[in-house]
Amino acid sequence: MKNFTQRLNMFALACVGILSLTWNATPASAWDRGNVETFAVLPDGATGPEGITVGPDGNVYVATFGFNAAGPVSGSGKVYVFNGGGNLLRTLTISGSTSHLLGLDFHPKTHTLLVIDFGAAKVLAVDPQTGASSVFMTVTGSAGLNALTFDGIGNVYVSDSFQGIIWKTGAGGGAATAWVTDPLLAPNGVPPFGANGLGFNKSGRALFVANTSTDQLIKIPVTGGTPGTPAVFVNSINGADGLILDKDDNIWVAANQADEIVVVDPTGKAIAKLGDFNGVTAAGVPNGLLFPASPVFSKDGQSLFATNLALDIRLFGLAQSVDSQWTAQVQRYTVSKIKASIPPLP
Repeated sequence: MKNFTQRLNMFALACVGILSLTWNATPASAWDRGNVETFAVLPDGATGPEGITVGPDGNVYVATFGFNAAGPVSGSGKVYVFNGGGNLLRTLTISGSTSHLLGLDFHPKTHTLLVIDFGAAKVLAVDPQTGASSVFMTVTGSAGLNALTFDGIGNVYVSDSFQGIIWKTGAGGGAATAWVTDPLLAPNGVPPFGANGLGFNKSGRALFVANTSTDQLIKIPVTGGTPGTPAVFVNSINGADGLILDKDDNIWVAANQADEIVVVDPTGKAIAKLGDFNGVTAAGVPNGLLFPASPVFSKDGQSLFATNLALDIRLFGLAQSVDSQWTAQVQRYTVSKIKASIPPLP
């Protein structure tokens, strides 16, 4: 009995030693969310921000979706322009638009500011100083135009969240052609938006498209400008919304139903999850990420900005999401800022 007790005590000490080594070998910061700063608070009366881009001047341009906690608003669409410090420089009232704007970006060749008018299913060319606009691109059908990107020679590609189409036009705009139509790009879940954020890798041989409704990234191979067959690249990004690729072809995706930025490497492996939600203040201002919609890098590449759409999906007759009761409290909308670095894993 004495020998048995001694052996039992030795076994217990060995277990304690193993557990101690295990705890010491795994740092608590292995999956570091990082600090989420509030880069900018939109003016009183602004609706939820969706699209975002950084101009050639380094200023940050933010388009609003035309919905607040009470529902849709009327009038022309708004784009808010902030300097690099988050100070509001000007408000652009986009002539000839609906209030429901989504993606926007500057054309890399012509430097024209292109803004998607989701409510009118068209893309506008907008004066970044005055808000004056003209029609840049038109499409057919019951389209839900959402995000845009460009290839190396300046062609414009726009995702259609309702019809499961990637539309394409040249640098000069005009009537777009359906470059890719596929069931993998169509809506099939909640929120009911299919093809959303999109971007080419550095070689231009693949276009990655987020499908918000299915939580997937879709990869479209490209050969000489001709698209191949779309395929699922990765699953389980909860509410995959806007995306952007970095210089290493890592894909940074706004997960609007998880309140985080998910980064996957070129093989599809998750290498970071950044940001989180930290409540709503008594004044109705979100802390951290709340339904993040679109990410963009700062001009120096050191920071990532993300719009907090804070959209209550119950406004569309849908059952609540886990964030719906929080989004209903929001009175002032925000753009968040996080450090654009990928924390090392052990």
